[in-house]
Amino acid sequence: MPQFRFSEAARLLGVSDDTVRRWVRAGELVAGEDAARRKVVEGAELAAFARRLAGETPDPTGVRRSARNRFVGLVTDVVTDKVMAKVELQCGPNRIVSLMSTEAATELGLQPGVLAVAVVKATQVIIETVGGDQ
Repeated sequence: MPQFRFSEAARLLGVSDDTVRRWVRAGELVAGEDAARRKVVEGAELAAFARRLAGETPDPTGVRRSARNRFVGLVTDVVTDKVMAKVELQCGPNRIVSLMSTEAATELGLQPGVLAVAVVKATQVIIETVGGDQ
């Protein structure tokens, strides 16, 4: 099972090392020691904590849909030409970029500062891991 030092866990969770230490002291996150006696968090523990921490951002649209991958955020940039628009959203630590027609972007009133929801419905998602011999 992979282990993550506090600095690595902090980077993955988007917080400071001190925040990870506070969570450990408060008993919210369980830590142990590696072979070199450094404080570490087991990968499964970190994954479960990340899921609890993330929760679910309420969808302001109130629309029911089959797509489960919804990212609520703020529009940060819109670049348009006569036909296409590139719209960027900042959804927590995630930057989402969408290409759509300029007509659609205009109809939706997309401009920096607008609250929006990116809905992703994909049959193919590529997942990568770091390292390994395969």
